[in-house]
Amino acid sequence: MPLSCRVAIKALLLIVALGGVGTASAAGDPVRGKLISYTCLGCHGIENYKNVYPTYSVPRLVGQHPEYIVAALKAYARGERSHGTMHQQAASLSDQDMQDIAAYFSQPQLKPGQPPIGTAPAKVAQLCVACHGKDGVGITGDYPTLAGQYPDYLARALIEYRQGDRKNAVMPTFVAGLTAADITEIADYYAQQRPALGTVARRDSILAP
Repeated sequence: MPLSCRVAIKALLLIVALGGVGTASAAGDPVRGKLISYTCLGCHGIENYKNVYPTYSVPRLVGQHPEYIVAALKAYARGERSHGTMHQQAASLSDQDMQDIAAYFSQPQLKPGQPPIGTAPAKVAQLCVACHGKDGVGITGDYPTLAGQYPDYLARALIEYRQGDRKNAVMPTFVAGLTAADITEIADYYAQQRPALGTVARRDSILAP
């Protein structure tokens, strides 16, 4: 059995054992999430907005799994992801706030099953498809969708997992042996997949539907 499949199975068993974080889509209120997400839109509501240092694109969130958004916010709040601004923002949110914000940003969610664009690099086939699919849509809500994400953000995330700046029970196994060229190739491949994650326009997002 390939390494990616073995680790993915272990990860799924861990999620089941811990009860997962799969309540976000059911418990989250996207209408309230829209109202309280105004601070998020200062960065995530601007296409091609850059984190200052290190410099990389702030991720697109529209269409992302709500469960994953909640998990990421909790990781920032606990300091399991190294980012001062996100830690402060996430630590100020209640669990319900996180679920509501996630429900808002996740609409409409991307669906798996699209024919992949281009040929998947060898490392994608070996390491990534078991959780993120060839089309870049996470196979469960706990795995992030990567399709159409900024390539420099994807590359930065992989580097942070490798450096330990992002704590995760699964990812270190995958990224430990990646070269800089591997990381660029994986990031570029998933960035070109469609349908793609998107960015909320700040002006439109504040107005009533």
